[in-house]
Amino acid sequence: MKLYGKEWKRRNLEARVGRIEQIGGLRRVQSTEGPEAGVEEIQVRTGAGLSYSVVPSRGLDIGLAEFGGIPLCWLSANGGVHPAFYDDRGLAWLRTAAGGLLMTCGLTQVGSPGVDGGEELGLHGRAHHTPARQVCAEGYWEKDEYLIVVRGTVEETSIFGWNLRLTRKITSRLGTNEIIIQDIVENAGFEPAPHMMLYHFNFGFPLLDAETEIRLPSGRVTSRDPELPIEGLENWQSPQPSYRERVYYHENLSTTADGMATVTLRNPHFPPADKPLAFRLAWKTHTLPVLVQWKMPGEGTHVFGIEPANCHVEGRVAERERGTLVMLPPGQTMEYLLTLTILEE
Repeated sequence: MKLYGKEWKRRNLEARVGRIEQIGGLRRVQSTEGPEAGVEEIQVRTGAGLSYSVVPSRGLDIGLAEFGGIPLCWLSANGGVHPAFYDDRGLAWLRTAAGGLLMTCGLTQVGSPGVDGGEELGLHGRAHHTPARQVCAEGYWEKDEYLIVVRGTVEETSIFGWNLRLTRKITSRLGTNEIIIQDIVENAGFEPAPHMMLYHFNFGFPLLDAETEIRLPSGRVTSRDPELPIEGLENWQSPQPSYRERVYYHENLSTTADGMATVTLRNPHFPPADKPLAFRLAWKTHTLPVLVQWKMPGEGTHVFGIEPANCHVEGRVAERERGTLVMLPPGQTMEYLLTLTILEE
C-alpha cells in the first residue's frame, strides 16, 4: 500500500506500530446524553487524512466526514437525534434529519408527503431513521492492502404492506481517501413494491465557499419550481438571508465508458494549507439516472445537496402519475454503486 508518500509491505508496516489502529481503522462509540443518547457510530480513519462516521442507528448513513480534521459536510441543527424521536407524518422528518455526508431517502417514498392508495407518506421515507441489523465492522488484510469495511441490513416492512431489504457495504482502504458504497435492495415480499431511492449527500463549509468550483454532468436541466430561474448551477455563495431553497433535476447525464456520472467540488484554497482540494462523487446511472441538485446557501442551512436518485422529489403519488415510479417485482433486486474520492493537487 501507499502511505505517507511511500510504498509499504504489510510486515514492514506492522513492525512500526503496536496496533494498526495507530494509523487508521475502526472505532465504535455511543452517545450518552440528550436526544442523541443511545446512537451508535462507527468511526473510520483511513490514515491518509479522510475520516468519517457510519451510523448504524440511522440506516448505516454517514455522519460527520473530515479531511485532516477539517469538515467536508453540513450538519443540521437537530444533531444526531436517536430514531426513537422520529415522526413519519408530513414534514416532521425535518425535525430529526441529522445532515452529515449521506442521508438515505427511501425505500418506498422520496420527496413530498402525500397519500398513495390510502397509505400516508411522510417526507423522504423511513430509511434515514431506521436502525440497521446484522451490523459488521471489520478491518482485515488482503495481502499488503488493509481494508476497512462496514456492512449491515436496513428493512422497511409492514404487515399487509411492503417488505424491502437494503443490504449496504461501505469500504475504504488504509492509505486512500475514498469511500465505496455498494447497496442491494431486495423485494423480500410477494407482491410488486414501489421502490424510490435517493442518496442525499450534503456538502458544507469550508469545502463550500465563495471560490468553490462545481462541475456537474451535462444533460437536460429543469427546475422543480417552474417560477424559479435555472441559474447559478456551478457556483456557490456566502450565506444569504431568507434564501429560498432551489431544486433542479439533471437528466440525460454524461457518463464515462463504465456508466459512471461524476460531480466534482473543488476548493482552490482549502484550509489549513491553503491548497486546492477536490471532492468527487461518482455513481452508476443505470439504476440512478436522475441527479437532484439542492441549492441552499441560507444562513444556518448553508448546504449544497448532490442527490443521485431513481426518481424526482415530489413524492410517490407524483411519480406514479408521471409514469416513472419504479416497481420492484417480488424476489428481485436493484444494485447501486457510488464512490466518493478526495483529490489533492
